[in-house]
Formats: sequence, C-alpha cells, structure tokens
Amino acid sequence: MTKDQNTWSQRFETALHPVIATFNASIGFDIELIEYDIKGSIAHAKMLAKTGIIPPEEGEKLVAGLEQIRQEYREGNFNPGVDAEDVHFAVEKRLTDIIGDVGKKLHTARSRNDQVGTDTRLYLRTEIGEIRSLLRQFQTVLVDLASANVETFIPGYTHLQRAQPLSLAHHLLAYFDMADRDWERLGDVCGRVNISPLGCGALAGTTFPIDRHYTAELLGFDKAYSNSLDGVSDRDFAIEFLCAASIIMVHLSRLSEEIILWASEEFSFVTLKDSCSTGSSIMPQKKNPDIPELVRGKTGRVFGNLQAMLVIMKGLPLAYNKDLQEDKEGIFDSVKTVKGCLEAMTILLREGLEFNSDRLMAAVAEDFSNATDVADYLAGRGVPFREAYNLVGKVVKTSLASNKLLKDLTLEEWKALHPAFEEDIYEAIAPERVVAARNSYGGTGFEQVRKALAEARKKLEN
Repeated sequence: MTKDQNTWSQRFETALHPVIATFNASIGFDIELIEYDIKGSIAHAKMLAKTGIIPPEEGEKLVAGLEQIRQEYREGNFNPGVDAEDVHFAVEKRLTDIIGDVGKKLHTARSRNDQVGTDTRLYLRTEIGEIRSLLRQFQTVLVDLASANVETFIPGYTHLQRAQPLSLAHHLLAYFDMADRDWERLGDVCGRVNISPLGCGALAGTTFPIDRHYTAELLGFDKAYSNSLDGVSDRDFAIEFLCAASIIMVHLSRLSEEIILWASEEFSFVTLKDSCSTGSSIMPQKKNPDIPELVRGKTGRVFGNLQAMLVIMKGLPLAYNKDLQEDKEGIFDSVKTVKGCLEAMTILLREGLEFNSDRLMAAVAEDFSNATDVADYLAGRGVPFREAYNLVGKVVKTSLASNKLLKDLTLEEWKALHPAFEEDIYEAIAPERVVAARNSYGGTGFEQVRKALAEARKKLEN
C-alpha cells in the first residue's frame, strides 16, 4: 500500500505490515453491517446538506452514490477485501470511485467510532424485532399444543422425582410464560439500543454545526446520546442483548433437556417423527433427538459471547478502544444462533414429535404422586396437616412393602389407618380428580388451565 493509498494521514511514512493489516481488518465480518452503514451514511449526508455544511447538490450526489453502492452489494457486485480494512472505509472508497472527490466529504463531522456504534444499533434493532417475531411463533405452537392437551396428563417432577400429576397443557404453558418474559425483556433492551450515537465524533463531538436530533429522527432512533464520550464507548446495550439472548437459550435448553428425556425408552412420553430426528451410522434401530441436543449444545456458545463481551468491557477506559472491534462477531453469532434455535424448536414442536397419551396416562397412575392428595383429604376432615402428612408417609411405606399402590388399598385398610377415610378416597386420588382439584390461581386444574390458555391467546392476538 503506497502513501497515497493509505487510509491514514500523512503522519504515517509507511503502510501496515501485510500480516498486521490482515490482523487489524474487520471487513471479513463487519460487512454484515453494510446495509446499516449505508443507511446511516445517507442520513448523515442529508444532515450535512440540511445544516449547510455542504451544498445541497453535493448532499444529493452523496445520497445517490450510496444508493448505487447498496444496489451493487445486493446484486453481488460489491465485495470489498482486506485492503478496505472495514465496512466503513470500503463504502467510502467505493463512493469516491463513483462520484469523485465529493465522496471524501461524507466523513465530515463524524468518526468511525460513532459510525460503527450507529451501525450496530441499527442492526440489533432490526434483529431484535425478528427474534421477538420468532418468539411469538414459538409461543403460538405452544398454545396450539396446550389447547389439544388440556386433559392429557403428565407426571410433574421435583428433583427429577415423581411429584404430582399435571395437565400437559399446564406444563407447556410454563414455557409460554418463559418465552413471554423473553419477548418483554427484548422490548426493554430495544429501548436502550434505540439511542443514536451519530455525531458524537471520535469522542468529543465536533466543531461543525451538525443536527444530531435530525439524524436520529431520520434513522428512527428515540433520542440521541447526551454525552459524546458515553455515546462512542457504550456497549451496555450489547451486553443487555447478549444477556437476554442467553436467557432465551436457557429456556430453550431446559425444554430440550425434557424432550430428550421424554423421547428416551425409559420415559417414552413422546415419539420423534422422521422429519425431525436422525439415525445412527451403525445402529439401525436408533432415532436420535438431534434438534434438542444441538439447541442444548449451542446454548453454551451464546453464554460464551456474553462472557466475552463482559470481559472486553470491564477494563476499558473512556472512550473508544480497538478492543470494541471484538464486540460484533459475538453479537452476530448470538443473533444467528438464537434465531436458528427458535426456528428449529418451533418446527420440532409443531410437526416433529407426538405425545404418547396412553403412556402418559399410565405413568400418572403407576406411582405415589397422589400422596399429597391423601394428606389434603385428611386435612379437609379436620386432621392437622402435619399429622396427616406423617400418616400418609407411613401409608406409602406400608404400600411399598406390600407392592401396592394407594389405589389398590381396600377401604378396610384405609380405615385401619384412620377412621376419617371413606369410600370417596378413591375418587380423591384418581389422576383426573388430583389434577382438576388444583384450581387455585395459576394451578394445573383444568379450569385454571383453560383461563391461562385464553390469556395466552389474547397476548398473541395483541
């Protein structure tokens, strides 16, 4: 690279060493921002003309040249390499090639520091909208599945031990609520993404009479940063996004783990369909839950991107530092990963698995998960709950010793344990009754589940 070709000022006598130039370049990944870079540059050009910093005809020329670059990129005719260093220089150089020296005026009253901050925020704002849309699609499938399974039962677990029977719809709607918090959280994050740093310059603003509020309005930002140092160095919005993305992945990974267990022969709660599972290269009988396993595995990379961003930021003095070049790949990767996982899990739930209702019904009828209901039965007849609790523990112990379930005890055996037991104990401990009886707000009772479904549909409609 000759001195004339060098991006830098005449302070530099020689060009970068070729290896260092490659090491320093970000064009390999920040080309992802080109549409947003052009959008921000068009707004900046219009502002320069509006404020009289450049003549109106030059502003129009800049905008036309930028529009041409956008079209060239979309058609695959603009593919800058390492010599451009980054997307900003690549666009500016091409602009100068197209319209001549007027193109060199585009960078008046701005720096790459505020430019890249603007581009990244525009990119994230768009991607957050797409992720929120994917979350709604995921929630819609959960509601559809729940609606079809209000009176399908599934064992509920604590410590991965059978605890109490549940409506399968209730279980699925727990993930709906998790996803709803994700949707709301991303909306909150977007509010802090949607602040314009354009015009903050390198760190201290500019001597030119720019109108930062005008560019913010053109780009759809809610407002502009009030402190130029903060504007160019802030990456809180990126950390918040990566945190929200990590929580989404936590929720998807938890559901994935359950599906992996449910699909095992030991559980057999679901059957995986061929369209969403794979086989073994040597074991012909196998059907593997690759989608949930991949989601569970990809969760770690999103966590890693969050940790990397925190480590990048923790020791940076104000204002911009080259370390911040490392923020983008983690953001891009997390966006791609979260979107891919949401799409895959939505397809899996919609068409890739089938709940084995007979097996689920048998599961809730073959254990002692109705033991709490025996204690509640006694408590409802005046026996102090702690006394009833201890008595039922003794009943379970005795039943296990005699290889019986609670439903198999005779009425005489029940009365021998406590005279408060009557014939209606059998109804009280039947799975249908056990689930239906939990009718407290937010409970698994059918009435509550149907109310929750109605609320869920209302959220989706709104």
